[in-house]
Amino acid sequence: MSDAVHPQKQGLYDPALEHDSCGFGFVVDIKGRPSHDIVVKALEVLCNLEHRGATGAEKDTGDGAGILLQTPHAFLAAECDKRGIRLPARGHYGVGMVFLPPSEPGRDAINRLFDETIRDEGQKLLGWREVPTENGALGATARSSEPVIKQIFIGRGEGIADDAAFERKLYVIRRLVEKKISRSAIPGRTHFYVPSLSHKTLVYKGMLNAGQLREFYLDLSRREVSSAIAMCHSRFSTNTFPSWSRAHPYRYISHNGEINTLRGNVNWMHARQSMMSSDLFRDDLKKILTVIDIEGSDSAMFDNVLELLTLTGRELPHAMMMMVPEPWTHDETMSPAKRAFYEFHSCLMEPWDGPASIAFTDGVRVGAQLDRNGL
Repeated sequence: MSDAVHPQKQGLYDPALEHDSCGFGFVVDIKGRPSHDIVVKALEVLCNLEHRGATGAEKDTGDGAGILLQTPHAFLAAECDKRGIRLPARGHYGVGMVFLPPSEPGRDAINRLFDETIRDEGQKLLGWREVPTENGALGATARSSEPVIKQIFIGRGEGIADDAAFERKLYVIRRLVEKKISRSAIPGRTHFYVPSLSHKTLVYKGMLNAGQLREFYLDLSRREVSSAIAMCHSRFSTNTFPSWSRAHPYRYISHNGEINTLRGNVNWMHARQSMMSSDLFRDDLKKILTVIDIEGSDSAMFDNVLELLTLTGRELPHAMMMMVPEPWTHDETMSPAKRAFYEFHSCLMEPWDGPASIAFTDGVRVGAQLDRNGL
């Protein structure tokens, strides 16, 4: 869903042609030991990527910056406890970062939609936390479209078999709320966006410069905020308009470059939706369609598809190889097994092509990939 400052199609501008060219990086502890030092180093990487980000004439309004972390359970549990919210053990609750309208009636309406959707899906709303922010360094344009930012906590309901099933249920809840709000007349609904809703990961992002991210989100300076994976991104919206929602990271990826085949990719995804089925989602699959948010950028649409492929049971590297395959047809050095993998999946998914590099993580592993032409 677009921000209030995001324009409609006009003149030579068409939102369907939006692309960006950015910088990203990640820092990990390969032994999986969370620490605040990983967060600090990722923020340092981000500041070193500031030349890959952009601003307009107003230097204090950035095209976008953000960071994706593993859920900092100890920090969130302590913060929630101060507000009378008791979080269960790690993995037994999901946390969402939610952009909300500035108007109180709009926020109240969205809160009610979340509450009823969570109950209808057999889960439990544990509470909301207002995310502490400091916008004094932001430019006027960024402040004019700034959402109210809160975290929502959702308890795992009975009958959820495992962590993967809970992640799927959180995805269903998010998609249902997004679809209800897109059809509503809620005041300020164009500010609404959910950067992340997961039991594994949490995204802090916005219409910021690289150096503003830590100053804006006060949580990121807290030593209790720790992670073994931190993926960061500084955005350069080459032929797009910046917005709070279009900052990266998205829920699984950070992207630099362009998806030149985007229109065909989106059309094929829409065409195959009527044939989709999943033993894991079962009847819930109908609730999440359509897969792609057509108001998103090319990066957002790529992330939409990767999210579905992963939640339907594929390993994250498997899904990435489906979407961005190597140029396997004439590669004489490729093993027969890998060639068979690509040949089989070419019948299921067309390549998402373009000069691009993509970092990806599911909160457990992290990786990066170039486009299939190595551009």
